[in-house]
Amino acid sequence: MADSFQFRRVLRSVPAYALLACVVGLLSVFLLYPIYLTVRGGFASDVSQGTGFTLDHIAMVFRDPAARLGLFNSFKIAAGTTGLAMLIGVPLAVLSAQFRFPGKRFFNAMALVPLILPPFVGAIGVRAILGREGALNALLGTDLDILGSAKYWGVIAVQSLSLYPIIFLNATAAIANLDPALDEAARSVGASWRRRFFSITVPLIRPGIFAGGTIVFIWSFTELGTPLMFDYSMVAPVQIFYGLKEVETSAQPYALTVVLLAMAVTMYAIGKLVFGRRGYAMYAKASRAGDEATLTGWHGWAATSAFALVAVMALLPHLGVVLTSLTSPGQWYSSVLPTRFTIEHYRQALTTGDSFGAIVNSLKLAACAMLLDIVVGIVVAYIVVRTTVRGRWLVDALCMLPLAVPGLVMAFGFVAMSLRWPFGRDGPLSGIASIFGTTPAPFLFLVVAYSVRRLPYIVRSTIAGLEQTSGELEEAAMVHGATRFTAVRKIVLPLIAANLIAGGLLVFSFSMLEVSDSLLLAQQAKDYPITKAIFSFTERLGDGLYIASALGVWAMALLTVTLFGASLLLGKKLGAIFRV
Repeated sequence: MADSFQFRRVLRSVPAYALLACVVGLLSVFLLYPIYLTVRGGFASDVSQGTGFTLDHIAMVFRDPAARLGLFNSFKIAAGTTGLAMLIGVPLAVLSAQFRFPGKRFFNAMALVPLILPPFVGAIGVRAILGREGALNALLGTDLDILGSAKYWGVIAVQSLSLYPIIFLNATAAIANLDPALDEAARSVGASWRRRFFSITVPLIRPGIFAGGTIVFIWSFTELGTPLMFDYSMVAPVQIFYGLKEVETSAQPYALTVVLLAMAVTMYAIGKLVFGRRGYAMYAKASRAGDEATLTGWHGWAATSAFALVAVMALLPHLGVVLTSLTSPGQWYSSVLPTRFTIEHYRQALTTGDSFGAIVNSLKLAACAMLLDIVVGIVVAYIVVRTTVRGRWLVDALCMLPLAVPGLVMAFGFVAMSLRWPFGRDGPLSGIASIFGTTPAPFLFLVVAYSVRRLPYIVRSTIAGLEQTSGELEEAAMVHGATRFTAVRKIVLPLIAANLIAGGLLVFSFSMLEVSDSLLLAQQAKDYPITKAIFSFTERLGDGLYIASALGVWAMALLTVTLFGASLLLGKKLGAIFRV
């Protein structure tokens, strides 16, 4: 009897193991393999064939003064961006999670606004405001060359104001889950607010701060678009981007990408060891949300003013992009505001071949990536939450890996993949999926790249929904004769629909504005997604910059709707999407 029960149990687990094997296989091919190819290319003695082994290419990176300077500058940008983003995000998170003040709901929503514009698009607006002939100099009557002599600080400022919401979301969620009994116990023995904050709150929320800080550090360390827009070429991502022209014959881009990946992983490991390990043990003891105190009088208005100041600073790049998109060519020069306005650029953005084609391409790519991720996300979440199969932790970890691996590394891995069988010049799939050549076909590579990069969003969102849905409902359906597939389709999926929609919206919106994959994988104008088209227009003389800004505004409008929709559906759980 016991043997029969054990046999039936094993038999029921066969489909789960089959699904687990399929997901691990897909992630191995389209996640681990591109990373492997990048690493292999950095150590291969024969780059074109990917064979042999040598350390000369890596050593060459450290012997090259330009490469060393690029890596050092990238590290400085990442450290500066993360530090400034924390200085902005953590205090705002404390105010938001622990206090009530005038306009709190409005400013909590406003805190998400910077996410609706990629930093490199915001750089267009910053150039219009802070450039030598920009609005700030016209207002002050000065001749400051901020972007010429301080490009480093310009990149840090733009990226910090764009990425601080990630830290804000993670820290807010961590503070909201603190057990107020700890704070009350410390208060009862006479501990001041400062003492309680640094002795109790900070250690407990350290994992949340680390989670957000890690994403910001890796993102800014490998950010390609913002330095490109500031013409700051002495950073490793830009050097890799320009090295693509030699990728088939030179090991330099591979080696530099490998070093970039190794540095990012090392910084993550050090940060987790120093800042994350003890904090996780303490964080697990938190049990319920803390009580909010009401700030009255000048304290309340001071909190409101802090949020308002950050909101105004964060909106400056967006304002600059909007004003540039409405400016007649050459009519915003050494003046506070444009001297002549037009909406012609919006019409051109939607009607001219290159710009409209880019919008259509991005819509198709993002929609395909969203649908693919929803299917994979449902399967992964079900395996992790509803089954007890061995190895489910592996698929969960693999799905989170894209958050820890720089986007530039993933994009370069797909470039390397396109040069190998079966996609190489003589491969059977070269006509279906290719990046280089006279007639490239990067659509499949772009869809897969977008899907892999944004898979963590849908997986985390779906897991959160399943954890809140009792498994007894589908078990009851199965008792009455329904198959497991039918029970999941008719009972589970409707119950977690809000989570699927929220995760799908995030996948769609961030895929629409994906930077690294778009810049590296699309090589011809007919294949450009919207971000590659924006970059291409900024290099075009005449009306190029204005059309690029109009495209950026259309993208902002789309991302605003989707991001606020996801926020309404997920609430404070939105911060869990941006965790490694």
